[in-house]
Amino acid sequence: MKQVGIWMDKQEAKGVVLNNDKESFFNISSELDFFNPKGGARSKTKWGPQDVVQDRKYLEREKHQLKKYFEEIAEQVSDADEIVIFGPAETPDKFLDALKTRHSRVAEKVKKKETADSMTENQIKALVKESFGKSGRKQESR
Repeated sequence: MKQVGIWMDKQEAKGVVLNNDKESFFNISSELDFFNPKGGARSKTKWGPQDVVQDRKYLEREKHQLKKYFEEIAEQVSDADEIVIFGPAETPDKFLDALKTRHSRVAEKVKKKETADSMTENQIKALVKESFGKSGRKQESR
């Protein structure tokens, strides 16, 4: 059984693949441009014209870049049997919505989605194992 856990934010997705007793790690960069538009500059005259920043242009570009990023992740996890998603803010929610609209078969494999702050690779591995009920140590039988 192939189980995949993904920790993601807007910059990158870090995934752990548990396949039988083997584990592997993958990393997908979003290549998302982080825009910091400058705007609202006034002219030198007291009631002169103002420059207007077109946020719509930046938001549309971000939307297309996120779509490409989500497609790469969906392609990476498409053959998994079970998937869990972790991450800060709304990126995991947006990813799950994208899966439901464009990859419904993959979305059905998502078992849970949780909020989690930034983590190291070892913390991600431990969280994924814990969410699939696999601990790092063997359980004692009584």
